[in-house]
Amino acid sequence: MPNTPNDHRLHLDSLLAHGGGGHDPETGAVVPPIQTATTFVRDEAYELIKPGHIYSRDNNELFSRTEKLIAALEGGADSRLFASGMAAIAAVARLVRPGGTLLAQSGIYWGTTLFLRKHCARNKVALVEADASDLQAFHDEISVTKPDLVWLEVPSNPFLKVADIANISAHCRQAGALLCVDATAATPLILKPLSLGADLVMHSATKALNGHSDLLGGVVTANDAASEAWAFLTEERKMAGAVLGSFEAWLLLRGLRTLALRVERMNENAMALARHLEKHPEIEAVLYPGLASHPQHELAKSQMTGGFGSVLSVLFKGGKDAALKSVGALDLFQRATSLGGTESLVEHRQTIEGPDSGIPDNLLRLSVGIEHIDDLIADLDQAL
Repeated sequence: MPNTPNDHRLHLDSLLAHGGGGHDPETGAVVPPIQTATTFVRDEAYELIKPGHIYSRDNNELFSRTEKLIAALEGGADSRLFASGMAAIAAVARLVRPGGTLLAQSGIYWGTTLFLRKHCARNKVALVEADASDLQAFHDEISVTKPDLVWLEVPSNPFLKVADIANISAHCRQAGALLCVDATAATPLILKPLSLGADLVMHSATKALNGHSDLLGGVVTANDAASEAWAFLTEERKMAGAVLGSFEAWLLLRGLRTLALRVERMNENAMALARHLEKHPEIEAVLYPGLASHPQHELAKSQMTGGFGSVLSVLFKGGKDAALKSVGALDLFQRATSLGGTESLVEHRQTIEGPDSGIPDNLLRLSVGIEHIDDLIADLDQAL
């Protein structure tokens, strides 16, 4: 194992910069090696050469190092890496057994919504969808439906709504429901759902955790590593085999080293763009929790620290035609689907997700990168 610094005295920025550990004591390498072996030999007495090294589906030091680093970022007890964000979501959804109930926030990432609808229909799980930003209505749903699992996305994608995690978690405890929060759009440096009472927090590591648009990955972190739910998820990851490859785990750990710097710049850029666009005569509304005009701005301030995320959505006054004309005229922003990378991306969400998603046809989602803010503003101005 690496020569780990005294991380209890380190800021998270420093822990990240060292990739969750120091140099390899055997070689002095400051970067961990990529272990490509899938299996490990035993000695003449059939004892493991190194404890815990049996088969790489679950026994991988890169997994362990990266998971411990992410758990530290989340303030959680333990983490598990998955092959993609959707693989992580699917594993959490399988916590609800046939005949159970899953309460999901409405208006979230369409891929999650579509998966949950199909998964629940196939497995005889009752799915209830409700607006979590309407706190009283959401409380009523918890009380009436008594769900086994509640799924939140904070902030939501692409509407950037902010749910009151602490308040909802209290109601979940009263109802005996597990609470899982997808905090992908915020990152653990901005939002820590476990500290607000969530049982599980999930991220698509494809996005800002990696930050370079070159791997698929997901991660789930638990508040209680001794819970029945966590025992199920760790076994599910191992037995179902939805694991990262060693190279992808190495890329993720490398990306995490610069997470603090990237998040700082991306959040600054997003805030500046949101303020600039809010004043533009061609824009009907800017959806971003950092703006005072956002309906959950005060809640966002109380839950999020160091920024409000790098994703914002804009609604055009001229409808779909105006939105598509502007997106076609952008030069620096790349027209692509994803978020959290170093490069700024823009997409017309309805084209990607389809009319059944409920996304307005005049909405563009911006994923803001680390470019110079003057260049980003200039690109948007010339396109508008």
